[in-house]
Amino acid sequence: MSPLNAYQTAASRSEDPRATEYRLFGQVTRALMRAKEGDLKTLADALDWNRRMWSAMALDCATPENKLPEALRAGIISLSIFVSKHSSAVLRDHDDIDILIDINRTVMQGLEPPAGAGQARAAAAG
Repeated sequence: MSPLNAYQTAASRSEDPRATEYRLFGQVTRALMRAKEGDLKTLADALDWNRRMWSAMALDCATPENKLPEALRAGIISLSIFVSKHSSAVLRDHDDIDILIDINRTVMQGLEPPAGAGQARAAAAG
């Protein structure tokens, strides 16, 4: 299954799409944080997962069916390009992975479920 198909399948489940995205960002961001202390394979796997997530979102934003505002879609696509380039720099030149973690955390803040939606928050933290 392609990353875009996996992303779309996850988004179409009964869970609120924002909660699904929040949970996915939480899982990927935790993997990036663990990768800081891991070996090269752990780092490469986490960077690849993050890059695939961002690529899937960019592909989704490029489809005419996407209902997000055009400026937001363009911003997500631009971030996806940056994430891809910076991920390569982290592996190749040992650039700072914290930039990628910060980007994901910032997006998570925008996706964070409202107070009282503890189930999604707990799933993202677990």
